[in-house]
Amino acid sequence: MNSVTVIGAGLAGCEAAKQLSKAGVSVTLLEQKPAVYSPAHRSPGFAELVCSNSLKAMRLESAGGLLKAEMERMGSICVEAAKACRVPAGGALAVDRDQFSAYITKAVEADPLIRVERRPADWLPRDGVCIVATGPLTAGSFAQAVQEKVGERYLSFYDAAAPIVTAESVDMERAFAASRYDRGEDDYLNCPMNKEEYEAFYEALIHAERAQLHPFDKPAVYEGCMPVEIMAKRGPDTIRYGPLKPVGLRDPRTGHRPWAVVQLRRENAEGTLYNLVGFQTNLKFPEQKRVFSMIPALKDAQFARYGVMHRNSFLDSPKLLNPDQSLKADRNLFFAGQITGVEGYMESAMSGIWAGINAARRLSGKEPVIPGPETMSGALLGFVTGGSTAKFEPMGANFGILPTLPEKIRDKKLRYRALAQRALLRLEETAAQL
Repeated sequence: MNSVTVIGAGLAGCEAAKQLSKAGVSVTLLEQKPAVYSPAHRSPGFAELVCSNSLKAMRLESAGGLLKAEMERMGSICVEAAKACRVPAGGALAVDRDQFSAYITKAVEADPLIRVERRPADWLPRDGVCIVATGPLTAGSFAQAVQEKVGERYLSFYDAAAPIVTAESVDMERAFAASRYDRGEDDYLNCPMNKEEYEAFYEALIHAERAQLHPFDKPAVYEGCMPVEIMAKRGPDTIRYGPLKPVGLRDPRTGHRPWAVVQLRRENAEGTLYNLVGFQTNLKFPEQKRVFSMIPALKDAQFARYGVMHRNSFLDSPKLLNPDQSLKADRNLFFAGQITGVEGYMESAMSGIWAGINAARRLSGKEPVIPGPETMSGALLGFVTGGSTAKFEPMGANFGILPTLPEKIRDKKLRYRALAQRALLRLEETAAQL
């Protein structure tokens, strides 16, 4: 049977479906929306971005930029859509999330080899090749089916999303537009605080009332999306050297660097909505309004969306998955996206690309092709599927997972550029095998 079932039309599922189609394989793509929505999803479209609208840096000498360059070489629909739907964000690639989703939805639904079925899946196919790309919010009977398939080694953590405010409610007498280190245009709105303002805000933040989650026992919170109020409790300077760091910015009103700065990033193409960068939170909604309004430029802020926190799940992939992302216990069953433990939008999409490529190869009886460890894609997949670890946690793109260069380059920017050039050369060699 020359067909593959893909379950889930998020970024990973859409990338997998398009790669299968490119290989001439018929695809049945199952998507539970709009019949069923997770706690974090709101739109019926595919590839919905539920946390930030930023897809990280574009510079080749950045880990995120290198990953996107590799994905673009492999024909990524998500990178194509992001470039078509981008909004100003300095050196980052940020998108209008509605346009981004609509672009990908249209491309997938128009593909003659992809048949979309809008219904939830509560089972794993017994025959044929299947890719599970149901994301970190996999739940219900389908989560139980996965649990039964993989055994008890199925983990969970909690993830948090940041609030969004309307642009017109930001007090521009107390904010200024600029990008850190003058990279890009003046794409961020910066909300400065002096020492006294910051200390009052900090005290309110660490004592604010948090929303009750669910009666699970001591849920773990992934470091990469830690709620700002939890991070702040590590000490008064933790967030001031983290999401509120003022370095690279100068307040034009004073001519000096502020004590702390809250950055707002454009959320849509029209520039009517802004995301509080790094402000993932689980505070109760009234508390978010009270505490975040203590930021001088946000004293009259209107919240288009408050921050939320939701349960995420992922596999103990180093123990469960082969290098091609197929299940060790069933090589016809592939997993892709955040359910495997890659962390980030583009990381999830990349995982879908290679799951699709290798599911097609599995169907035709060919050996899998895995990107080399010198590539960002290969290093991430290797981290997720390679070896065992006592406490496996999600991993995003970073240069620390790449093998070191044979020669020492002291300048970090030059070193990262050399790593990127080596990665792209190695990717070309891998792509030639397809």
